[in-house]
Amino acid sequence: MKVNVQSIKFDADKKLIEFIEKKLSKLEKFFDGIVGADVYLRLNDQPIENKKVEIRLRIPGYDAFAERESKSFEESTDLCIDALKTQLTKAKEKLRT
Repeated sequence: MKVNVQSIKFDADKKLIEFIEKKLSKLEKFFDGIVGADVYLRLNDQPIENKKVEIRLRIPGYDAFAERESKSFEESTDLCIDALKTQLTKAKEKLRT
């Protein structure tokens, strides 16, 4: 799966990008037709929960999308991954029926 990470208004460090890629690679267990992922990292103007992560998974005939905000990019990524797992499981069930 090809992962495209874009950080908006800041430069993401290599550790964060590797963390995101590792988490996204685990999604292939739930749905094997994932072509790629677009990840957007944003800093909001809010003082506390200002780290926003948006992930769009490209799947033939279907795109899964999740966005979450929290205190850290890692936590936001984990929350997005959980939401995407649910979406992928439902999409796989639809394909079976």
